[in-house]
Amino acid sequence: MTPFNASAVTNSMRLQSSYCLFLFLAIIVAHAHSAERRPFRIQIVDEQSGRGVPLIQLRTTSQTVFVTDSNGVVAFEEPGLMEREVFFSISGHGYEFPKDGFGERGVKLRPAPGASAQIKIKRLNIAERLYRITGEGIYRDSVLCGDKVPLAQPLLNGLVMGQDTVMATPYKGKIYWFWGDTNRVAYPLGNFHTSGATSLLPGKGGLDPSVGINLDYFVDKSGFCRAMVQLPNIEGGNLIWIQALMTLSGPDGQERLVAHYARLKSMEETLSHGLIVWNDQTQTFELLKEFEAKSPLHPRNYPFRAKVNGADYFYFPAPLPNLRVKATWDAIQKSENYEAFTPLKSGTRFQGGASELERDAQGKLVFAWKPNTAPLSASQQNQLIKAGKMEPEESPFRLQDLDTGKSVEAHNGSVFWNDFRKKYVMIWVQAGGASSYLGEVWYAEAPALEGPWQNAKKIVTHEKYTFYNPVQHPFFDEQGGRFIYFEGTYTNTFSGNPNLTPRYDYNQIMYRLDLADERLHRP
Repeated sequence: MTPFNASAVTNSMRLQSSYCLFLFLAIIVAHAHSAERRPFRIQIVDEQSGRGVPLIQLRTTSQTVFVTDSNGVVAFEEPGLMEREVFFSISGHGYEFPKDGFGERGVKLRPAPGASAQIKIKRLNIAERLYRITGEGIYRDSVLCGDKVPLAQPLLNGLVMGQDTVMATPYKGKIYWFWGDTNRVAYPLGNFHTSGATSLLPGKGGLDPSVGINLDYFVDKSGFCRAMVQLPNIEGGNLIWIQALMTLSGPDGQERLVAHYARLKSMEETLSHGLIVWNDQTQTFELLKEFEAKSPLHPRNYPFRAKVNGADYFYFPAPLPNLRVKATWDAIQKSENYEAFTPLKSGTRFQGGASELERDAQGKLVFAWKPNTAPLSASQQNQLIKAGKMEPEESPFRLQDLDTGKSVEAHNGSVFWNDFRKKYVMIWVQAGGASSYLGEVWYAEAPALEGPWQNAKKIVTHEKYTFYNPVQHPFFDEQGGRFIYFEGTYTNTFSGNPNLTPRYDYNQIMYRLDLADERLHRP
């Protein structure tokens, strides 16, 4: 037995104690050093909700611009501007900071490493901007400041830099997401044959929609979003876009995912279009049915299902809900099965001022569901009104500004039933808005799909910037439909604005709308 050595034990304990003290001091020094190296954290928060506001610009007097991330955070670290007073001008689409005595909208701050400042801003939009869904650096500044963030991949996901126009629907227990053109990190040209991802549903492993969406992209060997549509090659068919995602029973009774595709040579020339069906094994879309080249009767935009007199239909608003087809495997594949809610004579197409309208014996304009007849867009309807072919009050689609009574032309958007309002609600973007092209988002509701669609309220403004193809996601509805979520593509395209917003441009942004807000329903 080894004899007990009290002196050795004492020395050992002293060494351990010294080591622990050294380690403790090292941690303190490292932490202090880390704090010194951390940037100055500036957070802009919505004074109504208290949550961070994305897409707010802070500008110094040297015109250096910083843009808040999805948590409303800017990580400020300018070597020459630390530990001194710095003035930041503050601005952002649909939000406003008060003016000072000289008319400047901003604040003085004294940036210091590891310190922070929180600034409240007034929301002018009725809808609340929540976060950016796609692109690089969604939570860049929050990560730099050491904040906890909700996304699994907050900095870069699927090597995606930008994505255009989303289509999304639940399918086999997940949400399937598809986008148009997708920009990559490694080169300006990216994926033009549709990209895709899945996410888990809220309450079933997915994030709360007020927080974010964890996208799981379909990627190639390089990690970049791969093409989602496999079609025979056509010379010049460089673009493949999809829309009208539908889930329905296939011939075998199993749930299938179907979409409409268009192969384009350019934005002005379509080479072919038709239906594609999702292959669960290859995880790509394959050709199901090709339609006649110039047929206007086919799935489009953001469909929804509704029962009418016991029959199940798909409706295809754009954003007017005036095209439908029975929701069966066979019916969706034949253009003659599609019906339009239109005043045109049965079997005719829009021909400008020469269009043939149907009137009854009393001269009343007949809006009805008619097969083999073209639906009218809002623009076409306005052309008929200007040509004296119909009066505005004859149409069930006579949208007007709730505040001014002025006519509002709907360009594109979505329609879904809302349990909270017990009505159909429409979210759409205005064609040629007052402050920007395709930048004004509106809300309207109607007791029936056939209308009347009348009172409209502007809910989002983007100043001199485009926000197109907005779509509501009813699978995210909360509190029985009181809170609804919608997103759209934020881009300078069509706006004439030469200044692109870093990281945000050509990406998707999520908004939330409270349908209990009295401003939406003022009589």
